[in-house]
Amino acid sequence: MRPFHAVLAVLTIFVMAAAVMTGGHAILRSQGVGAAEQFKPDLDVTDLPAADTPPTTSTIAEPAPSRPPVRSRTVDSEAIASSPAQTDGLERIEPRAPLSDLALAGPLKPPKTTMPGDWKGTKLFQPVASAAGLIEAKGYAIAVSGIDVVGQDETCAEGDKSWACGMRARTAFRAFLRGRAVVCSVPPEGGRDRIAAECRVGNQDVGQWLVENGWARAAAAGPYVEAGDKARSEKKGIFGEAPDMSGLPPAPPETGPAPEAPASILDGNDGALSPPPSVDQPAPVE
Repeated sequence: MRPFHAVLAVLTIFVMAAAVMTGGHAILRSQGVGAAEQFKPDLDVTDLPAADTPPTTSTIAEPAPSRPPVRSRTVDSEAIASSPAQTDGLERIEPRAPLSDLALAGPLKPPKTTMPGDWKGTKLFQPVASAAGLIEAKGYAIAVSGIDVVGQDETCAEGDKSWACGMRARTAFRAFLRGRAVVCSVPPEGGRDRIAAECRVGNQDVGQWLVENGWARAAAAGPYVEAGDKARSEKKGIFGEAPDMSGLPPAPPETGPAPEAPASILDGNDGALSPPPSVDQPAPVE
């Protein structure tokens, strides 16, 4: 029985020694590594536990999030530039409708140049007749075309009598205008020279009215020759008789020359002022 007990005691000692050694290694691994990291700022690789040592919960770090692997390849730029465009399956469609009516406007065109033959007339306000057939307004000096103007100082003779037919024609022409606007075929801007142009007041041709009423002579080969012949045959205007002045009041008699004005408005005596006349002043009231 003694050898059996001896063997059992030896096995018990070995088992206890193995347990003590295993527990010591575990304590050293759990505490020794933290102490070494605390007192050694520069940790050497040799201080770390061996690779075959099973890791503990205190030494296991959280795994970093996994990332997809980066794959790259070389691209040939010349091959891309020379590759033909993919035109298969493409179809051309109609352009879209314009967003507004402004897009339908055509290209800008230069303004039309107005030529003398295209003038429709310039309206002249407040015309002034310097003679029968002569008009001045808005910087224009216009002679009505197609007529021979009767000057304002022209006189007409009937037998042994003469009368101022030019003044009479100008008065009749001014009465016809009555300050109304005249439309004449003149350029948009007036000039210094007198212009021969056709004029009208409303729908009435000014030259036609002057000739057919005898206040102007029709120009040779002009448009009013027939109207001029008719006015001459009917003795109108300057072709008629002298106006009867018997119904007018007699002219006032001529008076003598006006008296001469004195050299001074002040009364004087050899150049000296005379004293003012004495005037009795009332006595002051006490």
